[in-house]
Amino acid sequence: MRTFTTHRAAGAAFAALLTTAGLAAAVSPAHADPLIPGVTGCAAPGGKQAGGAMLGAVAGGLLGNSVSGHNRTTGTLVGAAVGAAAGSAVGCQIQHNEEDRAAAANDQVEAPRDYRRDGPPLSRGVAPASYKRLDSAMFATKTVNLRAAPDQDSRRVGKLHRGERFEALAQVRDTDWILVGRDGVGVGYVQGYYTRTDSDRYASY
Repeated sequence: MRTFTTHRAAGAAFAALLTTAGLAAAVSPAHADPLIPGVTGCAAPGGKQAGGAMLGAVAGGLLGNSVSGHNRTTGTLVGAAVGAAAGSAVGCQIQHNEEDRAAAANDQVEAPRDYRRDGPPLSRGVAPASYKRLDSAMFATKTVNLRAAPDQDSRRVGKLHRGERFEALAQVRDTDWILVGRDGVGVGYVQGYYTRTDSDRYASY
């Protein structure tokens, strides 16, 4: 009887996981992390979110079944849903951490330079564009990703942290995208909305 109850709880937990996954996929926007992460929708790549949700659903279902008294089915379903959400959030955070570590490792390796005659030198993999020269110092107003091209959907190549000062080599013409430099070499793009000049930093003093 104990084994049967455990198997039934695990089955209910799996059913709850599928239900939670369907709801999360329906309400979560593509390429964005929901406010409270669901079973799907992690912006960082990887499969740990789904695995965490599965393990969390089973563990939560078993726990809910054991503490719910006479109404074990409801307890199992509620426990599975809560466990799936918690496991999903943990898995998504692990994926973000792995992505950040990979980006940091890339930052520590000097990127080969791809010199261009019609603009600033660029790190290999950074797409060229039509520029208006800036050569000024700016800082990030929030933590934001650097992109390989002046496009929000392009590949992530690094990150600027809030308050971090950086070299603004150029602005992409007819856009607000800024080419971020390191030692005179373009290493990625950031939207101007998330940046300010050094003079803006001290304007209120």
